[in-house]
Amino acid sequence: MPSKHNPFSIKALANNAVEIFIYGDIGDSWDDESTTAARFVKDLAALEADAITLRINSPGGSVTDGLAIYNALKRHPATVTVEIDGIAASIASLIAMAGDTVNMASNALYMIHAPWGFSIGNANEMRDMADTMDKFASAMAEAYADGTGKEASEFMALMSDGKDHWYTAAEAEAAGYVNQVTEALPIAASIEKTFDLTRFPKFAKQAPAAAAAIKPEEPAMPDPVKKPAAEPQATAPTEPEIRAKLQQEETARREGINAKFDLFKGREDLAELKAACLDDFKVTAEQAGEKILAKLAEGSEPIQGRVTVVEDERDVKRAAAVEAIMARAGVNGIKADRNNPYRGYKLLDIAKDSLEASGSSTRGLDQMKIVANAFTQGTSDFPVILEDAMHKTLQTSYASASDTWSRFCATGSVSDFRAHSRYRLGSLGNLDSLNEHGEYKYKAIPDGEKATIQADTVGNIISLTRKAIVNDDLSAFIGLANMLGRAAARTIEATVYALLAENSGKGPTMDDGKSLFHADHGNIGTAGGLSVATLEAMRVLMASQKDISGNDFLDLRPANLLVPMGLGGTARVINSAEYDPDTSGKMQRPNMVRGLFSDVIDTPRLSGTGFYTFASPTEAPVIEVAFLDGNQEPYLEMQEGFDVDGTKYKVRHDFGVAALDYRGAAYNAGQ
Repeated sequence: MPSKHNPFSIKALANNAVEIFIYGDIGDSWDDESTTAARFVKDLAALEADAITLRINSPGGSVTDGLAIYNALKRHPATVTVEIDGIAASIASLIAMAGDTVNMASNALYMIHAPWGFSIGNANEMRDMADTMDKFASAMAEAYADGTGKEASEFMALMSDGKDHWYTAAEAEAAGYVNQVTEALPIAASIEKTFDLTRFPKFAKQAPAAAAAIKPEEPAMPDPVKKPAAEPQATAPTEPEIRAKLQQEETARREGINAKFDLFKGREDLAELKAACLDDFKVTAEQAGEKILAKLAEGSEPIQGRVTVVEDERDVKRAAAVEAIMARAGVNGIKADRNNPYRGYKLLDIAKDSLEASGSSTRGLDQMKIVANAFTQGTSDFPVILEDAMHKTLQTSYASASDTWSRFCATGSVSDFRAHSRYRLGSLGNLDSLNEHGEYKYKAIPDGEKATIQADTVGNIISLTRKAIVNDDLSAFIGLANMLGRAAARTIEATVYALLAENSGKGPTMDDGKSLFHADHGNIGTAGGLSVATLEAMRVLMASQKDISGNDFLDLRPANLLVPMGLGGTARVINSAEYDPDTSGKMQRPNMVRGLFSDVIDTPRLSGTGFYTFASPTEAPVIEVAFLDGNQEPYLEMQEGFDVDGTKYKVRHDFGVAALDYRGAAYNAGQ
């Protein structure tokens, strides 16, 4: 069965074939049962199949997720046959174009329209949104053109009218979207029950009559991703609901701004500023406070002497509470100031203080009720205080955890969870002499090499119960946050060394089918113990590497020596000794590798006697650790517990590790 957040299923067939079902919305913007590109692309990439049958019954969803799924299917080496069982609408119709063959049930529906979305803002922001939609439409038009053999301009014109273009199976075949119309499937009967088609104008005006019109008489087949009938179906928010939410947010914003200006009642010179702040929906209450201070400071003479910046009292108290919690929990480097009003406070005391500060009385409440109200009262700072304390503990523990990967690996960034390319260009070689006629020769542009890296998500959930707060059990969440921070750092370290350990310590298999360290790559030294001679040989190997085109030497120099923990002392002696420590007898021979390495790294994660040399990762990166959007620290999210009597915290870390190039490193298996 597919999981709650992965409403597609993969079924193995005979002869190395698989059947994939996409039955539901695309992306995570509609409901909790949507097919997300992050999960789909990862699962698809893991399939080693010769043939894929993709069955679609989807009203569409996220354009970006759909494009990623489409590209993943096109990229897969298997032959892809698409079967449209019920409905392929919006971005789902584009995904169907990824098939080498596209079949459609005679009672199914197909729909194309221009991408659309919500936008809130001024005229410039609206124009930016329109430009973005045009770019999405252009990308979609290219996919439809590739699937049908027509020109992309034809589909741009089709989508430019702003209408939903619905096709029966016969119409879709005539228009070139499908190759063959197949026998009607009773699965199409579930369209009305499975999807809320009122999101599309055609059905919004005619529902339920229009939906009934597309419902065949046959009984519906079970939907593999449909919830049991007892569970309510999640639906997209309606326009009135969106308007109500926006109105609620706007009311809260205006009340906050009015409260800021009420502190300066009687100041007529602030009336115009107040009106401007209220009229500009982008101005928050905090920003309005800053504008007030700037207005009051106009025309004032600078004060000679020391200037003290005063923080908002609520922020100061919140920061003091966080500091007090972390100090009591023994978080490394955190001590509560003597003047901290929360010094020595228990968690229950802070919960009570937060409630009373928000204007809620705690008189007559038992301990469990105080904690419950501290979490549920909208103006209470208690949930924020706990989240800040956990987040800072997580970051502190992550930063203080020792790691070695950052000393010999490159650090990169990726924008999403797709496979991202890293290119290495060839060279043109030396310039050629002119021929006898004084003419210049044409130079062939060299081919390059490509490696890929892809981020994935790791993480865990921990729960903080109200009982733990009443019991003042700091280890229940601060202690766990501390361990999770260290676990996040340790996960990257373990992933890097697991990659290096593949193929018996020769590293992962590269795109050329050979391990990172391979005789054909010219980066494996003659096996021998760690010594001046073996390190000198590895230096020569690295310096002898040529560029991709083989035109010139890269002349790379080792900067980092990576050894098992048991060889760390020997490695440091060799690197720093003035004379060759391996020379026997009384003759002193200068150490020819003295100071060769700027960093000697020893780790218990390496076993045996093998050792590695790496060039500086900024000069010749061999292994890269890439983080989603460049965020190198783990992220903490809080959610009010429904199945837990308290609060849940989710810690996630988005990163990927990959070997990029073999030229900047060398390996010796030792002895």
